[in-house]
Amino acid sequence: MRACVMFATEAYALPILRPLAAAAMSRGVAVRWLTTDAVAARLRNDEVRLRQLSEARAFAPDATFCAANWAPPGIPGLKVQVFHGFNANKREPDRGHFAIRGFFDLYTTQGPATTLPFQALAAQHGHFAVVETGWPKLDPLFRPEPSPLITRDGRPVVMFASTFSHRLSCAPAMQETLRSLIARGDRQWLLTLHPKSEPELIQAYRALEAPNARYLDAERLIDMERAADVLVCDTSSVIHEFAVQDKPVVTVANRRPEPFMLDVATPAEVDAAIDVALSHPAALMAALKVHGDDIHPYRDGRSSERVLDATDAMLAAGAARRGRKPLNPVRRYKAWRDRAALFDR
Repeated sequence: MRACVMFATEAYALPILRPLAAAAMSRGVAVRWLTTDAVAARLRNDEVRLRQLSEARAFAPDATFCAANWAPPGIPGLKVQVFHGFNANKREPDRGHFAIRGFFDLYTTQGPATTLPFQALAAQHGHFAVVETGWPKLDPLFRPEPSPLITRDGRPVVMFASTFSHRLSCAPAMQETLRSLIARGDRQWLLTLHPKSEPELIQAYRALEAPNARYLDAERLIDMERAADVLVCDTSSVIHEFAVQDKPVVTVANRRPEPFMLDVATPAEVDAAIDVALSHPAALMAALKVHGDDIHPYRDGRSSERVLDATDAMLAAGAARRGRKPLNPVRRYKAWRDRAALFDR
């Protein structure tokens, strides 16, 4: 691979794609970023944005790595899906994680839980390949911590995160409970919300900051996950990111509770559930290990390298082994329409 593009339409794509970009540049691959204006505002000085379609075509990437459920049309090269999260069971399978929209040449899957369904779909559709690589976003999770996010003082560290979906989010209902638990002072707290959450809700959570509670943007998720002893959440893929560390998770009215979760029905039950989680019950910890091995068995921090290797292998094999992508005119029309937000006009 000579050149590649990182495609990000939301801020949460940055911590997914940055480890991959760093791995590519370490191999001498030229990297450019294709983003919306909102994401571009968060790019670093050394992250070069493509601003014109003609510029993107002239760059002629060998591959575009996508942390979105679509790929920008009109850009040369392979389209590689790296996913924007784990399958959190927010929707039925045909509407969510396993929907095939006809954009991608290669799916780089996170673990057996995604590899096996996508391999079955690849056999059915015939126009894409599937390679299990692990998820680039988690590479920093399994590397030495550059600088601690929080000073350990003997108190447990609890992380709170929530999805943005109104029907699934526990964030509005948890505000007063969190205010009370933070005021008690016996735990340290790290708080975050999905960047698509209502601005008023984000402001309310920022207002919960105290000497023992910090609010951080979702770009710091990995740092928070590494620092925390237990997670409190609802129905979000953050649950699965956290669980691969073999750390316990308390969920509030999860859409589809699993054995590795301590699920409670109401915010009033969260405090006691945290105490149970911190005691590390044997059955819960065993379920966490089984789940982690199923969704992301890689603990070496080298998933980005495997994604690049899989892409290079597909480039070397050429297009002969892939069938023609479906037309899917509605999706493609929407992609052409949405592409306008990526370039200067």
